Amino acid sequence: MGEYTTVRIGVLSFAHQHAASYSENLLRLPGVDFVGIWDGDEETAAYWSQRLAVPSFATATELLDQGLDGVIICSENANHRRLVELAAGRVPAILCEKPIATTIEDGQAIIDCCRAAGTRLQIAFPVRFAPSVRELKRRLDGGELGQIYAVKCTNHGSMPGRWFVDSALAGGGAVIDHTVHVIDLLRWFWGAEVTEVYAEVGDSLLHPGLGIDDAGMLSFALSNGVYGTLDTSWSRPPSYTIWGDVKIEIVAERGAIYCDALHQYVTVAANAAGKTQWAGWSSDIDYGLMQDFVEMIRSGREPSITGEDGLRALEVALAAYEAARTGAVVQL
Repeated sequence: MGEYTTVRIGVLSFAHQHAASYSENLLRLPGVDFVGIWDGDEETAAYWSQRLAVPSFATATELLDQGLDGVIICSENANHRRLVELAAGRVPAILCEKPIATTIEDGQAIIDCCRAAGTRLQIAFPVRFAPSVRELKRRLDGGELGQIYAVKCTNHGSMPGRWFVDSALAGGGAVIDHTVHVIDLLRWFWGAEVTEVYAEVGDSLLHPGLGIDDAGMLSFALSNGVYGTLDTSWSRPPSYTIWGDVKIEIVAERGAIYCDALHQYVTVAANAAGKTQWAGWSSDIDYGLMQDFVEMIRSGREPSITGEDGLRALEVALAAYEAARTGAVVQL
């Protein structure tokens, strides 16, 4: 077994469900000292401390003062800025859950404070680490398809409830929750920016009385001339076999290519679960994200997914809301 420089990491907040997977993967990674956690809710902190067998700290500052090499922030979206500003300068590296923030102002402030403090900032876009997505990126980079004409995307999921349906904490519903993942992939594929957006957004369309958007359809153009659509929703019921999907279909000069980021699974029928489920057998995308973050810290390189990447993806989601509100195409 190879030798590793020990990397000390903590987790701030378990508000976002990804914190559980990130934490469990930290425990799997060689050379990682999972120092502890903090959550503003004492019951939540106690539960995860016991389940993960790591210390829980009474305050975020107390955890940040443990000589950490990096910290992962999984709070409610609106609280990202406060926790990033608290951590910047105290730790050399921060991984912030997506979306980077709920407003452009807060997203830019997050980037600026990390830059001023000399803290490297990475944004959590784990879909980049799906094997099928990385293969698609390889083929696009190789020019296999020739000129790209259009891209059709989906990101469907289950309705998460809790603070995700509180616009003050989440910044929006399904559109902000799911748009940022797909837009990040498209920007990564082509190094192109979204130049204009039109959207139709449905509030409580699938979940009557929800009080926030649970479905949206975006149409957009990229700076490289590619036209795209994105179907984003919380349309998967609790009985569904998996939480949702990320799918991309590209039409190009030499043909078409289709990518289903989560298609590598086996079907499992279990009485304990009360339903049939799809259990993924491919590489764990959250493990890939954690591995990348730890390797960034260990090697001293720059983040592979930057704060700027997070901000650009957020801009598109917010532009979609503006387009739906005004009924007009929004230029970026």
